[in-house]
Amino acid sequence: MRISGSAPLALGLLLTGLLPLAQAQERPLALVGARILPIDGAVIERGTLLVHEGRVLAVGPTDSVRLPPGTEIREVDGRVLMPGLVDTHSHIGQVAGADASSPIQPDVRALDSINVRHSGMARARAGGITTVNVMPGSGHLLSGQTLYLKLRRGGSVEALALRGEDGRMLGGIKMANGTNPLRAAPFPGTRGKAAALMRAQLVAAREYCNKQADPKLAADKKPARSLGFEALCEAFDGRRIVHHHTHRHDDILTVLRLGEEFGLRMVLHHVSEAGLVAQEIARAGAMASIIHVDSPGGKLEAMNLLPDNGRALHEAGALLAYHTDDPITDSRLFLRSAAMGVRFGLPREEALAAMTLNGARMLDLAERVGSLTPGKDADFILLDGDPLSVYTRVLETWVEGEQVFDLANEQDALYASGGWGAGRDTVAEHVIQLEAGQ
Repeated sequence: MRISGSAPLALGLLLTGLLPLAQAQERPLALVGARILPIDGAVIERGTLLVHEGRVLAVGPTDSVRLPPGTEIREVDGRVLMPGLVDTHSHIGQVAGADASSPIQPDVRALDSINVRHSGMARARAGGITTVNVMPGSGHLLSGQTLYLKLRRGGSVEALALRGEDGRMLGGIKMANGTNPLRAAPFPGTRGKAAALMRAQLVAAREYCNKQADPKLAADKKPARSLGFEALCEAFDGRRIVHHHTHRHDDILTVLRLGEEFGLRMVLHHVSEAGLVAQEIARAGAMASIIHVDSPGGKLEAMNLLPDNGRALHEAGALLAYHTDDPITDSRLFLRSAAMGVRFGLPREEALAAMTLNGARMLDLAERVGSLTPGKDADFILLDGDPLSVYTRVLETWVEGEQVFDLANEQDALYASGGWGAGRDTVAEHVIQLEAGQ
């Protein structure tokens, strides 16, 4: 492949930085001396993380972790090491879902509209995010199917998609209520009509699913295939979690009624007034993915965002996570959400879990990500200080044992801090991906 202009120099620099990574994958890598926050266990003041072939092999106090022969040892004294962050709600990659033709479009897939070369992906890696739920917008009652991504380096959405044991790309389904979907027909004009339209769709979908699954019904008597209903069948049987945008306390209760009536597994997103109905959320067994923005606004529902929602939900016993809703919160500032939660009464340990393991649970990925547990994916970040300090920087981000962000790298630093060219996808990275067959 011919490379012209300044690309050879940039490519050479990037390849030079990547060569040690390729070698590191061939033998175990031990990061020694960091203050380790495993999330599912006590803080290790001076610990070792041992990884190999994309997995965590061991984690513990440095003098207790036995290193296999040939292990590459890297001293990281003075650093903080914790799992990669899990963002349960983001719009990176220029994702676009349903259009204006109808308010309910379950057949639409985020999969078909994500640009993995977009600079937002690089900024998310710079923020320490390693797993992300990419969602269509909230201007519809149902705007489509979401997609769970690992922020590996790759040139296609297939390369980043998280997959189940059967190879299927994993994701949920996005619903919304409140003011966002309210507009002229065929969209609903009132909250009551919005709920009625969604219930009617779910009733029709359940009838379809029951007929398709009925072994006594002849094939020629079954309904014609419906891509939208198929997605809702997966929601009914629990394979596809419903990620539901909702803000006001009465809208939250409407979502809970919907979930109870149709047996849906629900993650409530935003829930600006969650503190007013925290007990109801917990009793329903719903999970809550919240955002903590510095300047609530943009819509009347968000004007009453309660800053202590995290504390209220935690005390009620509801599973809590944070999300960016990028670009609402820039992915590079995600750790600040946990700090703000602590500022308003959320215990520190719960705040860190809400950035990692709890989010993994909401995506059915807790067996793979969210904590530094042997056997899980080697997704982790290195920090130069306490994760809850505004002065702390993400130094490195690793996905499945591969370094995908390094603040010491000039190009990565550009995505981390901004500047000319930070919003562009670089030619050099594009060439690297092509050379790697991605």
